[in-house]
Amino acid sequence: MEKDIVTSNFIEEFVKEDLEAGKCDAIQTRFPPEPNGYLHIGHCKALCIDFGTAEKFGGKCNLRMDDTNPTKEDTEYVDAIKEDIHWLGFDWDKFCYGSDYFEQTYEYALELIRKGLAYVCQLSPEEVKQNRGDVNTPAVSPYRDRPIEESLDLFQRMRKGEFPEGSMTLRAKIDLASGNFNMRDPALYRIKFAHHHRTGDDWCIYPMYDFAHPIQDALEGVTHSLCSLEFEAHRPLYNWVIDNVSVPHKPRQIEFARLGIDHTVMSKRKLRALVEGGKVSGWDDPRMPTLCGLRRRGYTPESIRNFCDRIGVAKVNSTVEYSFLEHCLREDLNEKAQRAMAVLRPVKLIITNYPEGQSETFPVENNPNDPEAGTREVTFSRELYVEADDFLETPVPKYKRLYPGGPECRLKGAYLITCTGCEKDEKGNITAITATYDPESRGGNPADGRKVKGATIHWVDAATAVDGEVRLYDNLFSDPAPDAADKDYLECMNPNSLEVLKGCKLEASLASAKPSERFQFLRLGYFCADSRDSGEGHLVFNRAVTLKDSFGKGNK
Repeated sequence: MEKDIVTSNFIEEFVKEDLEAGKCDAIQTRFPPEPNGYLHIGHCKALCIDFGTAEKFGGKCNLRMDDTNPTKEDTEYVDAIKEDIHWLGFDWDKFCYGSDYFEQTYEYALELIRKGLAYVCQLSPEEVKQNRGDVNTPAVSPYRDRPIEESLDLFQRMRKGEFPEGSMTLRAKIDLASGNFNMRDPALYRIKFAHHHRTGDDWCIYPMYDFAHPIQDALEGVTHSLCSLEFEAHRPLYNWVIDNVSVPHKPRQIEFARLGIDHTVMSKRKLRALVEGGKVSGWDDPRMPTLCGLRRRGYTPESIRNFCDRIGVAKVNSTVEYSFLEHCLREDLNEKAQRAMAVLRPVKLIITNYPEGQSETFPVENNPNDPEAGTREVTFSRELYVEADDFLETPVPKYKRLYPGGPECRLKGAYLITCTGCEKDEKGNITAITATYDPESRGGNPADGRKVKGATIHWVDAATAVDGEVRLYDNLFSDPAPDAADKDYLECMNPNSLEVLKGCKLEASLASAKPSERFQFLRLGYFCADSRDSGEGHLVFNRAVTLKDSFGKGNK
């Protein structure tokens, strides 16, 4: 290991100490998601820690699907997890499943029984709870002193399917009076007659996570088992398993605080309920905190990794503002996204003194922050589209946009114009705004240097504009803490989390936008061509984030 590696958190400090002390020659971590749903932003923090720590120290990270619960897993989720990890820019050394170790895990269970460290218990789940005791009262297990040969026979018959579900468990013999309830003879195996997505009906007993996980880590040569803070109280059990079965390696478990973000929920169970209940359009709904949802909305892998890096690794749970995640995206897209003009709520602007039938083009920078991005040509003619809220027939105080007799305004990159009035239909609805332009102000800058008091307005040429659908997203939950124990998260949902605008007018260059391509729509925000619905003849753009940065301002 390079001695000059600079650590940035306590996990990296522990790893560096272990390497320097010779406790391991190289770093091996693992990321062990349960394939019962799609990865969300909370998993991303763990993912970045597992893969990132190995990467920093020149080690390796395995991807292991925790498929010890056969009733919840599906290959759909396995494929999605792989895709998300690759999208973020990580790759694994070895891909495997927890079920790959079922036979070895079973043999280790037999080893514990033979050592007198595990026994078959016939208490029902309800009876186990009743006999669990409290901080002053030890737990009770009438089967604790069952003879070793009897437990061996019963456990082997459990595997053969001779006993009904819930009638027996295999329990570790540790300490019924332990102050850590995880050590009060915890269950190691349970009977479950369920079809497994990989092993089919070969097994009807399945190991508990607290038993399977340390064995899997040890068999893979994991040196540092990095997990979230709720497993801190389980660490003594993790170490007990490692110390009492003949595994080839002894991993070290280190815990870190989970990621909490306001205005969202991180429970896969609750996210699944949103999907199955039709509250969202799917796991990849752009309002979801899933990585596939964030990707579809327009988030970049760099912005998410930067977010995870900047919130740091802590030992105390906390909640991060969603606006900080948006802030990280703005920073990234400000440097990368091509600029374009789009009018979401269009009204026609007629420049009455511009020659009918005439058209011209203006060069516009694709990205002022990228010198190599070049320019594109946008067309200009007598009739344009502008935003409806860029005009008021009767202006309010300090209004600097278009109104009859108002100040000159700039048309972005084109000309200076002065509003002269508007046209209405028989119902009094405004159908067009009228204005005159100054032919000497080409490029939007007055040749005579006069100061312009009006605002700069974006526009789209009516002659070449293309129609599009734009989806404006907001937080899925209006309550900042929808996951709180005293709240029904479904009642906290934001009824205004999605607004769909049809008939938007987009500059012609957007007609060739590829799915997932990102743009800054001038004055409006950052948008992404929808990866599912957008295509030739039907353009759909999702707003990834607004231009205004509210992080740290309490606007959320």
